[in-house]
Amino acid sequence: MTNHYYSKTPDTAHEYAHWDFELKGKTFRFTTDSNVFSKTTVDYGSRVLIDAFDDTDLPDGPLLDLGCGYGPIGLSLAYATNRFVEMVDVNERALELAQKNAVQNKIENVDIHSSYIYETLNKTAYAGILSNPPIRAGKQVVHEILEKAAPLLLPGGTLTIVIQKKQGAPSAQKKMFETFGNAEIILKDRGYYIIQSIKEA
Repeated sequence: MTNHYYSKTPDTAHEYAHWDFELKGKTFRFTTDSNVFSKTTVDYGSRVLIDAFDDTDLPDGPLLDLGCGYGPIGLSLAYATNRFVEMVDVNERALELAQKNAVQNKIENVDIHSSYIYETLNKTAYAGILSNPPIRAGKQVVHEILEKAAPLLLPGGTLTIVIQKKQGAPSAQKKMFETFGNAEIILKDRGYYIIQSIKEA
């Protein structure tokens, strides 16, 4: 089979790695493996997204980390915001790692499980949806993430994504604007754009 970080059941040999990384003022211990996204460090795009996200003005409610991988975005924001965070991915190997990383970092306010995009969520309304979308899965998948987010957000809730300019940030911003009526670039850093749309009340 073809093995990608967005494959459901990677079958390559395990290559476990263990390393520390500071996010939101906490030093996390991460365990990673082959065929997960950015297995040797927290990728720069995710770091920019984590640092840029602010839940101060969001309504009460949970967050959704879509495409959570081994967990850096969801776990760090569960820690920093004290909100409940649902974390989903299609990659079963990544989900096992995310669950392990939640336990070893003592993050309990999370629900980590399999879902293709929004197909099998356990909550019905979110204060915020965050994603470092799987660019290599194709534009159609990325745009489905953007188009189907709005009905899942509470009024005043936000969709926040990170995407490189060269990998489709202008197209993503256009799609978000078409969907929400607004799409602001809240940060640019080394070619990474943090784009956020707000669901109008």
